[in-house]
Amino acid sequence: MTRLGVFAAALLLVVAASATDAPAQTVDEIVSDYIAARGGLEKIRSIETLRQKGHAYADGGRQAVVTRELKRPGKVRFEFTVQGVTAAFVTNGREGWQVSPFDGDLDAKPMAEDALADAIEQSDIEGPLVDWKAKGHRVELAGHALVAGRNTHKLKVTLKGGGVRYAYIDTKTHYEVRTDSTRRFRGRQVQIETSFAGHKQIKGILFPGTVEVAAVGRPQKLRLVIETIEVNPKISDARFEKTAPAK
Repeated sequence: MTRLGVFAAALLLVVAASATDAPAQTVDEIVSDYIAARGGLEKIRSIETLRQKGHAYADGGRQAVVTRELKRPGKVRFEFTVQGVTAAFVTNGREGWQVSPFDGDLDAKPMAEDALADAIEQSDIEGPLVDWKAKGHRVELAGHALVAGRNTHKLKVTLKGGGVRYAYIDTKTHYEVRTDSTRRFRGRQVQIETSFAGHKQIKGILFPGTVEVAAVGRPQKLRLVIETIEVNPKISDARFEKTAPAK
């Protein structure tokens, strides 16, 4: 090898070594950046109630008006209305009920055990990454992935109850751009990809403006456009009980 060749080879080794030795972000650092991008821990923890309204769009031109209400601790109500008919799914954090006229259920009936567990998981007003250690979850760095053209940190989140989801955090903006999870639907396990975009700030707190939900291996997608977001509106506890009427 010529002297130039030896020099070039040595230079490549130095560059490669410096790239390899560059410190990788830890899980704590990734989560800290994500929380800061959302507005900071103090503002996120200040959310006591939340109301989101918008439209859901499905294949074939179908659409619905949707409303989601959350209240600490563990209360959630989800409604969707199609052609004046409203379905509601409600939990007070202990029990859950549903009214689903589209399935022929005009009166409130108890949620199935799997649906109730999913609803209670969704009722975490902050999301599982916030205070994850105190909540008893486990978060691990599972690598990196390209999501919608963005480089992301892929975090494996094992919830206290045993459920597993993956969160993809943009390496530049530190926004959460997708989550992967497995849900039980009509007795079958379904892999769900939920994508987030159109982020906007409300009272200094970051929220996605659009949410797209898709089942892996199926062409259908559901797109939610969130038009109004209310932080800390007055919501009665009665909204999360069996007798609460749909709006």
